[in-house]
Amino acid sequence: MTELAPESSAALPGFWAIVPAGGAGTRLWPLSRQARPKFLLDLTGSGRTLLQQTWDRLVPLAGAGGVAVVTGAAHAEAVIEQLPGLLEANLLTEPTPRDSAAAICLAAAVIMQRDPDAVVGSFAADHVIRNAPGFEAAVADAVAAARHGEIVTLGIEPDHASTAFGYIKVGEALGLEGASSAHRVERFVEKPDADTAAHYLEEGGYRWNAGMFVARADVLMAELERNRPELYAGVRRIAAVWDTDERQALVDEVWPQLEKVAIDYAIAEPAAEAGRVAVVPATLGWDDIGDWASLAALLPGDAALKVVGDAAQVLDVDSSGIAVPAGERLVAVLGLKDVVVIDTPSAVLVTTREWAQDVKKVVETLTQLGRHDLR
Repeated sequence: MTELAPESSAALPGFWAIVPAGGAGTRLWPLSRQARPKFLLDLTGSGRTLLQQTWDRLVPLAGAGGVAVVTGAAHAEAVIEQLPGLLEANLLTEPTPRDSAAAICLAAAVIMQRDPDAVVGSFAADHVIRNAPGFEAAVADAVAAARHGEIVTLGIEPDHASTAFGYIKVGEALGLEGASSAHRVERFVEKPDADTAAHYLEEGGYRWNAGMFVARADVLMAELERNRPELYAGVRRIAAVWDTDERQALVDEVWPQLEKVAIDYAIAEPAAEAGRVAVVPATLGWDDIGDWASLAALLPGDAALKVVGDAAQVLDVDSSGIAVPAGERLVAVLGLKDVVVIDTPSAVLVTTREWAQDVKKVVETLTQLGRHDLR
């Protein structure tokens, strides 16, 4: 059996943090690519990549030995390089992407093999959280609620009527010991149109769904078995041999057959309909940096044209928006409003903040053209 981290190393004993580190971040092309997606990049100018910032947030809560990262085989080396404190046993690699349910539940099942009483939490590798004390308090409440048998999500306080996120309808307070802020989830709501999002903000009682879930590992796996029995069976088979020499052979056999489904659909939404999901409302200063427009709004400073990287490589004359001088050339932006200019050695993107959500269409077109070298 794999040695566990000593309890004294974690603020929340028995808590394990799972970090799914996948996706290509296609809306942040051409800086984010399949070979080096956004979680491996320093997009905020902090000197730490998004993955490293996630690690920095979680280690005080779970201890270095209580953080597990699930990533694609192609990114494993970069993850190890960026996270020297990550235990080798806690790096789980996927041969191919099977979406978040398989990735997160495999990690939960492996952790349950090692620590049957574990509470696990899933936190994406590419989110930005500016309110660290608020995050720690919310996770502590979520862990306490999870120990009561709840599946818990963190509900982010919306600060504008966004159509880019799903929403959570907050129900009655649960009155759980140690988790005073926990409420029942009435339902998950798909990404709304602009009018509906404005109505949610005006009405109150709705939170953004950031996909951060906390539960006892056994409760999470029981819910997966209830809703997706075949996926459950496959994940449990792999987890049973993960810490043995039989791992690779079974992964090769079983992993490609696992259902490709998001954890929201496989677990969160059906569990919420059955009244088994709680929400901890949280004020985190959260952003998922979904596109260049959201990154521009997130960057500090009052300059009209925000710059990621070396500002000396950008010449701005009466412009606004965002520019990334990732190549060696000087980038001059003259008289353009709400512009997005991303310069890399192999590709240049020029668009507007209004079209930022559609950058993924460029990547889709490149795929159709067979230009896999540029994806």
